[in-house]
Amino acid sequence: MRRLVTCVTLALALGLAIFGCRGGARAGKESAGTVPERSLYDRLGGEPAIKAVVDQFVANVAADGRINKHFANANLDHLKTQLVSQLGQASGGPQQYTGRDMKTVHAGMGIDPPAFDALIEDLVAALDQFKVGEKEKGEILAILQPMKADIVEK
Repeated sequence: MRRLVTCVTLALALGLAIFGCRGGARAGKESAGTVPERSLYDRLGGEPAIKAVVDQFVANVAADGRINKHFANANLDHLKTQLVSQLGQASGGPQQYTGRDMKTVHAGMGIDPPAFDALIEDLVAALDQFKVGEKEKGEILAILQPMKADIVEK
């Protein structure tokens, strides 16, 4: 059970790191005479698109011998559901995430830089497969990079 919780929190933490927990992300930037920018959630295609990317991301991780041991006993369907909720909220969607902060979630897990980098590679592969735009991919990766310090322990 502890391993399942650890696996789920790792994946959820990655999801938060990817999309960030930004309050008000649904509100666009406005100036006089311009159309507000759509939220990242909307530009990604909403929940159906996030589900597709999460499904592929989890499949990539499960097939990745560098990191799949972290997910060996995980309930992948539950993991995907949690990631979709978390990523939806973080990108400005209607979903709600009530989990803990990244530092607390990852304390004692011993995540090293190569494992973190492998997760990023698996995510980028999923984003590329679904032809996520460079702007959106850049936003996702820019949100993730600062969280590395809270996730990586070695």
